Amino acid sequence: MTHRSLARRLLAHVATDHLSVRRAFPRAALTRVEEAIAAGERRHRAQICFAVEAALHPAHILRRLTPRERALEVFGLLRVWDTEENAGVLVYLLLADHDIEIVADRGAARAAGPHAFEPIAAHMEEAFAGGRFVDGVVAGIDELSALLAMHFPRLAEGPNELPDRAVVL
Repeated sequence: MTHRSLARRLLAHVATDHLSVRRAFPRAALTRVEEAIAAGERRHRAQICFAVEAALHPAHILRRLTPRERALEVFGLLRVWDTEENAGVLVYLLLADHDIEIVADRGAARAAGPHAFEPIAAHMEEAFAGGRFVDGVVAGIDELSALLAMHFPRLAEGPNELPDRAVVL
């Protein structure tokens, strides 16, 4: 990362705040995301968690913390790994970077394959580039649910191991 791009990233993170998240994801939008998670989990046994974070602390930017590294931290903090079948999946959006990271627990990652989530994240980022954050997240969760249903089909009622509510960090 060049000095110029680091400075540009730092500025984006300083300028993005919780109000930015509320503008992109008002309560009705978060409800749509939560409904998409619940609908998907009726089709598969995996567990999806959506988290959006406005920006990173400037010290993290200067340390060059990547969105992927932060997503891995959030995966642990939210205990997405704590499911019976090791099939928790975090969809993490770092709003300042317009970056989506999909982190899957070992059961889901092994079943889907090492690169299965990349096209889903790319489709979501395409929507973000057009300012369609909610539509991008909902479409991505639908696409992710279709993939998870192939590997973890829901055959009967089961527990909802992770809350479906969207997490705003």
